[in-house]
Amino acid sequence: MSTDTQHSPDMNPSDKRPGGELIRLEQVTKRFGDHTVLDHLDFSVDAGKHVTLIGPSGSGKTTILRLLMTLTKPDEGTITVDGERLFPAPEKQVREVRKKIGMVFQQFNLFPNMTVLRNITEAPVTVLGMSKDEAEERARGLLELVGLTDQVDKHPAQLSGGQQQRVAIARALAMRPQVLLLDEVTSALDPELVAGVLDVLRDIARSTDITMLCVTHEMNFARDISDQVLMFDSGRVIEAGAPEKIFSDPEQDRTREFLSAVL
Repeated sequence: MSTDTQHSPDMNPSDKRPGGELIRLEQVTKRFGDHTVLDHLDFSVDAGKHVTLIGPSGSGKTTILRLLMTLTKPDEGTITVDGERLFPAPEKQVREVRKKIGMVFQQFNLFPNMTVLRNITEAPVTVLGMSKDEAEERARGLLELVGLTDQVDKHPAQLSGGQQQRVAIARALAMRPQVLLLDEVTSALDPELVAGVLDVLRDIARSTDITMLCVTHEMNFARDISDQVLMFDSGRVIEAGAPEKIFSDPEQDRTREFLSAVL
């Protein structure tokens, strides 16, 4: 990763080694019944990098994020995060490694009975053992980052979809993850709300050195924020490279076909 990125201790408190490998999947296979979603997949992500996964629906992109979140388990292979085994590993170790990873989902998954502030502070207090005062101070800083300082005391039902997704982004960052996973975070939004959420993510990508792994169909966004783009098809990476290479001069016919359909 570039060494001229601004480091923000509050936004990115991890002690990871800049530029070192942070995530590794080796020979990872995942099947659902007779369908192989990931087929002996190998790939890695370096610390501080922004990597975007593109490809047709069903090519395995979201399954990778779900494996890293331990929402599902691989049938074969190993997954390592920051030098520690996530799978296979004892449950206690899985829980500890999992704390290094935050995810923003397609659906916002906010607690409807909690205020915006409480949605963001609940997990840092209960999971990380952070004091309420520290959690609230951090939450207010994150709400400023996502442009929602005036929504602190509202409940999710009082917010637009775009505002709810920005709260979800702040909630994920509140856990001080080393890795932020983004799963089609604008797909559930009305078109006029998409730009605001993508602008927030661009700001995070530019102002922090948090590692980001993103699944999106927003190709202009992928071009803007990515250090590397991986093209998936049938559970494998068929092409990988810098965004200007993948979007302007892809090597694989399948990549060209996919991009001609979505651009």
